[in-house]
Amino acid sequence: MTSSHAARDIDTSRPHSARMYDYYLGGKDHFEVDKQAAEAVAEAYPAIFVCARENRAFMHRATRVLAREHGIRQWLDIGTGIPTEPNLHQVAQSVVPEARVVYADNDPLVLKYAERLMRSTTQGRTTYIEADVNDPASLLDSPELAEVLDMNRPVALSLNALMHFVPDAQDPYGIVERLLAVLPSGSALALSHCTPDFDPATWQKVTDIYNNAGTPVQFRSKQDVARFFDGLDLLEPGISVGHRWRPDGESSATDAEVSLWTGVGIKP
Repeated sequence: MTSSHAARDIDTSRPHSARMYDYYLGGKDHFEVDKQAAEAVAEAYPAIFVCARENRAFMHRATRVLAREHGIRQWLDIGTGIPTEPNLHQVAQSVVPEARVVYADNDPLVLKYAERLMRSTTQGRTTYIEADVNDPASLLDSPELAEVLDMNRPVALSLNALMHFVPDAQDPYGIVERLLAVLPSGSALALSHCTPDFDPATWQKVTDIYNNAGTPVQFRSKQDVARFFDGLDLLEPGISVGHRWRPDGESSATDAEVSLWTGVGIKP
């Protein structure tokens, strides 16, 4: 699919979560409808910008830990979002130049900018698949995935700030289970998930804004987020607020500002 074709498919009549996230990160790849919705969220939850930044920082740290300490050389990143450097493959390849990364997202605007996701080292490889996490079979059967990843070797499944967009009615735990089922022993799950645990009233407002804009969300408790790691060996420090998962240094953020549960698990 060409960029021009992708552009024709972009729906600017309602906000999209990937473009709202771009706004939270200070990007410019969003539309007025996304800005308005994102600003409504920010009015209810001013720390959304902190949450977004800490989510990115967790992804960077988790990627480096898996590459350095657990021998991971392959990643499947679903819900990629609009490229914001450094992207996951840049982080991974800074540690292991031979790293291979498959990105997947269902927003045509991400496809438009996918070239940024393809700038791999000569030793490694990257590709982008237009796919939906709600259809794991189609994603896993993609020929592009088979060309880049060796599914007989460990793969890190990266699901950052994604699964709260999959309500219980869409079987989020079953989706993650199916994705992990095809990965061999030694593979990993790195996941972050927004939570109402620290401020339920505020997060109910955020939930209402997304749902009213046509984007179903379900923010989950620590206990419910932990269920995604059933059967995996959690790395220390277990399920933690984003800025507390193996921090590089001191953070001035509070748990309520971050409101993001994170974890990394290894498949036995």
